[in-house]
Amino acid sequence: MRDVLYLERIEQAEALLKPQRIEVLRELAEPRTCTEVAGRLGQTPQRVYYHVKRLVEAGLVAQVSERKVRGIHEGIYQAAARPYWLSPRLVGRVGLRKAQDELSLGYLLDLMEEVQADIAGLDRARPELPSIGVSGEIRVPPELRRQFLDDLRTALQELFTRYGGDEGDAFKLAVACYPKGESDD
Repeated sequence: MRDVLYLERIEQAEALLKPQRIEVLRELAEPRTCTEVAGRLGQTPQRVYYHVKRLVEAGLVAQVSERKVRGIHEGIYQAAARPYWLSPRLVGRVGLRKAQDELSLGYLLDLMEEVQADIAGLDRARPELPSIGVSGEIRVPPELRRQFLDDLRTALQELFTRYGGDEGDAFKLAVACYPKGESDD
């Protein structure tokens, strides 16, 4: 089972976005037969098999083994991943034009989608995944916003210059700076 499955095909989203299939998928976090899932959900095995078949076709569930029960072969299925991330490209953006300006919301959305796809594609079986995540809140008076952004760009450019080269392991650095929304605390 993968840690994350990044969904980029509309067929996958269509298969996943049905409440009954989501319940079946949750039950398949552990390997189970359709009969076992049906018993847990209070449904018929045939109904569960219908949903499992669609999830298998979409690559969201896999048959992990098979057993023979009273002369009948019964499949044992498991979800392909723990969480599923839906690519924003499947939905599109309503009312926003893709902008290349680093200070635009469209650019930030594109960057976040790229980071999400990159993280989902990492091989978590590797013994070491050197990475870092940092989050914090900075308060900048309106008259210093331009200076803050310039300082941030300069600091990052120094890192890119110091560590930019053709040797060593390649790392991707993405920094997002955006206004914090009001909380309901």
